Amino acid sequence: MLTGRQIRAARSLTGMNQTELAALAGMTPQGILKIEDGSVQPREGTLADIQRVFAERRIEFTDNEGVRFRPEGVEVLNGEKGLEKFSDNVFAFAQLTGGIIRQVGIEENAFEKYAHEVAEMHRKRMFELVKTKNNIQVKAILQNGDYDFISSDYAEYRWYPPKIPAAVPYYIFGDTVCIFTFDTDSPPKIVLITSPAISLAYCKQFDDTWSIAKAPPPDPKKKK
Repeated sequence: MLTGRQIRAARSLTGMNQTELAALAGMTPQGILKIEDGSVQPREGTLADIQRVFAERRIEFTDNEGVRFRPEGVEVLNGEKGLEKFSDNVFAFAQLTGGIIRQVGIEENAFEKYAHEVAEMHRKRMFELVKTKNNIQVKAILQNGDYDFISSDYAEYRWYPPKIPAAVPYYIFGDTVCIFTFDTDSPPKIVLITSPAISLAYCKQFDDTWSIAKAPPPDPKKKK
C-alpha cells in the first residue's frame, strides 16, 4: 500500500507541493498533510487518485517504500505469454490513469487466432472498466474494408485514409509505443518502447491521421 513517506518522496521528485498535489487529486492540502504524517488512514480510492497523479508524471512506487521515475527502455514480448503481459500493461494503464489508447493497423482477429483466451479476457475486462470510468478512450484505425470491430463495445473505429501509406501496426498507451508483427516463429512479437519523446511523436502521427480518417460505412454483408 502507498505510504505517506512515498508520497512525500514522489512530491520531491516532481517538485510538487501539497497544495498542487491536492488540487490534482481532488483533495484538500490538509488531507494530503494528514496522509503524509500518518494521522489518517486514507481510503483505497483516495490513494488511487494520488497514485494516478504521479503515474501521469512517470513516477512509480516500488517495494520497500521505493519511489522512482519509470525507466525508459525496450522490451520484446513473444507469443501468448507476451500478449498476456502486454494486455496486463494496457489494462493497468487504463485502470490507474485513464487517457487515450491508440492503435493502428492491428488486425484484432489475429489475436483470436494466436491467443483466443487472452484476447477475450482483455476485451471483457476493458469493457467493464470503460463502463465504470469516463476518462478512457480507445481509438483504432484499421485498413479500408476491415469490418472486424471486435472491441466496438468500448472502442471507436476509423479507416485509414486511402492515399496515405499504411503504417507498421502499432499501439500507444501512456509513454509506451508497441510495434506488432505476426510474421515470426512465435507470434505475435511485440516490441515495447517506453520513451516519452517517442510516444509523443507517435501520438502526433496518430492524431494527424485520425483527423482525416473516415468512420466506416455500414457493413454491406450484414443484414438490415
